[in-house]
Amino acid sequence: MPMPPMRMVTTTMPITTMRIIMITITMATITMIMVTTTTIITTMTMPRMTMATIITTTSIATIPTTTTATRMLMTTNELVAAGGLDKGEAAALYRLMTWLSPAFPVGGFSYSSGIEWAVEAGDIVDTATLADWLDAMLGDGSGFCDATFLVHAYRAAEADEKTALNEIAELAAAFVPSRERQLETSSQGRAFIDIARAAWDADGLDVMVSACRGPLVYPVAVGVVAAMHGVPLAPTLHAFLHALVSNWISAASRLIPLGQTDSQRVLVRLEAAVASTANRALNATLDDLGSATFRADLASLRHETQYTRLFRS
Repeated sequence: MPMPPMRMVTTTMPITTMRIIMITITMATITMIMVTTTTIITTMTMPRMTMATIITTTSIATIPTTTTATRMLMTTNELVAAGGLDKGEAAALYRLMTWLSPAFPVGGFSYSSGIEWAVEAGDIVDTATLADWLDAMLGDGSGFCDATFLVHAYRAAEADEKTALNEIAELAAAFVPSRERQLETSSQGRAFIDIARAAWDADGLDVMVSACRGPLVYPVAVGVVAAMHGVPLAPTLHAFLHALVSNWISAASRLIPLGQTDSQRVLVRLEAAVASTANRALNATLDDLGSATFRADLASLRHETQYTRLFRS
């Protein structure tokens, strides 16, 4: 038999009675929430206060007070205890390391001073022949001449002898044996002066540069800038010769080629020659100038017509 259809039974309740029930339920809920919240707050607060009190009491009773002395780093305006450099010495070292660094943008990396032809001709084939070649260039060739020009340009600028400085600059420019070497030293000298004026300017530098009627070659430019900055002559000269030799070795390392360790071995072998050349230049007169490295001068001349070239000199 089919089941009879289900019927919805609706129970009606007066609206007033329903409102009373809802209000009663709401009040009970609020009361329960308030009681629960109060209990939670009491439970959380009391232990925290007690623990804070215990920690404070224990800290005062057991932790001793200590004093730590911290050594402060000193600036270049004060004496640097570790190296013994005063302000002037630190500034001079900083500037020499910057000016004569391979990163200083005078373009020295693009010149070989005739070494490229010497490698092509077979005069330089390894570390031994390279060291011999550079030792001769340094002590009896352009190295000694450039060092002497730097010394005399420095002293003339330091003494404010503008006429003497102009004569030294003219002689140094005329002393270069080839067109490419002239390009090498004059372009580096011009770049060195321009960068010094833009970033490392000094009182009197413009006056000294203007006193020279022609372009300043590289060693003269270095001497003038160092003198105007008050950088001592002896370290300037040693740093200049070190940079000169390092640039020669860098060019040779790309031509032979040499590894980095072999390049350093050549630099070590030339350490005494650099010191000897610097000491000679400090005591030399302009009448002592001269070159006995005919093969190196010939190399710079023949490089002008060399078929395959990486360098500009």
